[in-house]
Amino acid sequence: MGGELRFSEFFSHGAGLTTSLDALLHCEHSGIQHICVVQSPVFGRMLLLDGMVMLTEWDEFIYHEMLVHPALFLLPSPRRVLVIGGGDGGTVREVLRHPSIEHVDLVEIDPRVIAVAQSYFPTVAAGFSDPRVHLHHADGAEFVRSAPSGFYDAVFVDSTDPTGIAESLFGEAFYSECQRVLHATGVLALQSESPLHPVYCQTLPRVHRLLRPLFRHVASYLAPIPTYPTGIWSFTLASRHYHPLEDFSPTNAQQRMECLSGKLRYYTAELHRAAFALPGFVQELISEGLAQPAP
Repeated sequence: MGGELRFSEFFSHGAGLTTSLDALLHCEHSGIQHICVVQSPVFGRMLLLDGMVMLTEWDEFIYHEMLVHPALFLLPSPRRVLVIGGGDGGTVREVLRHPSIEHVDLVEIDPRVIAVAQSYFPTVAAGFSDPRVHLHHADGAEFVRSAPSGFYDAVFVDSTDPTGIAESLFGEAFYSECQRVLHATGVLALQSESPLHPVYCQTLPRVHRLLRPLFRHVASYLAPIPTYPTGIWSFTLASRHYHPLEDFSPTNAQQRMECLSGKLRYYTAELHRAAFALPGFVQELISEGLAQPAP
């Protein structure tokens, strides 16, 4: 080691991300999970949960913009939003860029994630101090079960991998409750893992199998997240009313971007349409998964 700090996250047979570190800034066990913040010379500050990269200052804007804006730019005037997970604050930050937003519920099971994000990622977590944002330290699946029907214009599931405390956020019962709490014209958007991941690649077709009986329109799209396993990530959007391409107006989206709070660095109206053009292997992955019998 020679005194040099290094961090590695492996996802399969020694493949993964390795970086030298300038410093270990914070490390604790919250009672739910290990939370660490490290400083990388390339990626800036990095938030790690149970040894996995949740965000880096270098590329977090790609993930958060692509989770939020494809859904919100489908809605003419989104007002009420539910965010499940997302304790770092990035998803809330992007939601609040839209001036029509009146109410945001953020449900994070581990309050220490929020506290650490506020301390070490203040620009990412800045939205938590907005009076429109209501923080709930609760299990996301349980919160949705008790939420009123038809209340939200958009629901975002910003979860960790589908295991442990996040496993219930990838199930049929949870998606059914998300559909119930959405307005008839509402939109659900969630992260659906990497289609190249040797284990979690099956998350994407499973999400389609579970969502398609509940929503008229279900479509996935991709974005590069260099510090996530495999470097390519999928998101899935579902709605009973809006088609992500047929009902999307690039002209209207471009006009609305001029009124946003802060400049977007990744998402554009042109990129919205391009992101839904899936590579052949991803189309095959979804089609083969849909052809499998339900578990």
